[in-house]
Amino acid sequence: MDLRALRSQRKSSFWGQIIPYLPYVFQSGVAVVLLILIIVFSAWYTSFLQALPPGLPIRWIMFLLLGPLTVYSGFRTYVQPADVIFLLPQESRMKEYLFPVYFSGVVYKLLGLYLVTLTVWPMYVRSGEPVIPFWGMLIVLLLLKVLSTYGAWQELRITTSRAKAGYRLLRWCFILLMLAAWIWQPAWWKSLLFMLLLSVNYVLALRFPMKHALAWENLISYEKSGAARAMMILGWFVEIPAEGQKVIRRRWLSMIGNRIPWKQSTSYRYLLIKTFVRSELLGIIARLALLGMLLIYWTGNSWLGVAIYVFFIFIIATQLTALRYVHRDSPAASYYPIMQGIRLKEVLRLISRLLFVLAAILWLPLLAASLISPDANPMLGIGGLAAGMLLVLILRSNWTRKWSNLEEDE
Repeated sequence: MDLRALRSQRKSSFWGQIIPYLPYVFQSGVAVVLLILIIVFSAWYTSFLQALPPGLPIRWIMFLLLGPLTVYSGFRTYVQPADVIFLLPQESRMKEYLFPVYFSGVVYKLLGLYLVTLTVWPMYVRSGEPVIPFWGMLIVLLLLKVLSTYGAWQELRITTSRAKAGYRLLRWCFILLMLAAWIWQPAWWKSLLFMLLLSVNYVLALRFPMKHALAWENLISYEKSGAARAMMILGWFVEIPAEGQKVIRRRWLSMIGNRIPWKQSTSYRYLLIKTFVRSELLGIIARLALLGMLLIYWTGNSWLGVAIYVFFIFIIATQLTALRYVHRDSPAASYYPIMQGIRLKEVLRLISRLLFVLAAILWLPLLAASLISPDANPMLGIGGLAAGMLLVLILRSNWTRKWSNLEEDE
């Protein structure tokens, strides 16, 4: 059996399901919006570089932008549940199948990392800080990305979930510490020696936990999550069910939804809230909200801050529309006494309430910037809040009309 050809065939089959939907994505206007955002950002960034604020924490900016991209590692193995039976005899030869997985897991994510580095580098050069060689920065980022990808692959093989979580935390700490040493340490040979010692200790630490020769169940679960995320993104533009996503146990949020009255009219509300709390979507929304708050606070009391505030409300709203497809084709919904025609109402209710709360939370950095700055215009902050709330109402009205028509057609 040619294992590399098998993986190539499965990859082509997966993308064969994705590519037919791409014209619908571009027809939705996302290409035009993306082009406009690139033009606006380029104009703003050029003017920002020409009048760089004194005392700008450029090293912290580089660390916050490059750190998560350097540590993050992911793989698309295209492994299927039936492989536990049919490919198990080939386990000793699975390196042929998995080598391209590791290679693509480094290369594709490294391209994004280098793109961000090229974007932030002119700001670093003009800041007046002791300049790190650009070629040296690229090489260090490559080595750290390779090390992080190797650690992430070893984590997939670890047998216990607690050890896996501990080594994931260890990987984040080690990689971020090495990146910080390279950015802040002006003596390059000292930072390189420090990074070498940490790398050796990290690789040796990865030898201690018990690991599977090939963690079939982890690979299958990981692949299902990756495919579900791709389908969920397409679901923003096309009618695609977003089932099969990874279920995350969040015990500290388990009480959410428990106060909902246990009756037929609220049964789908209970199911929807419990599903949202345990889905990957909650983590995506939380990360977007934190990033938005940081950018809003950084831009301060300005028209740009208000624009970023409204933009992040729109992006989060786009993400939350995935809740419309939750349990739509799942047999789990048949276990609950769901009333006819209640699904759309409950989805709109949950999305709208979440957006109103998140709009208020995202507005807090704008309010703080207005209070701190002596030259701030308070009406700008109040107007921003009004614009955010108005956007939520417009989106809800649009969803109600559009989704109701789709429900009638079905």
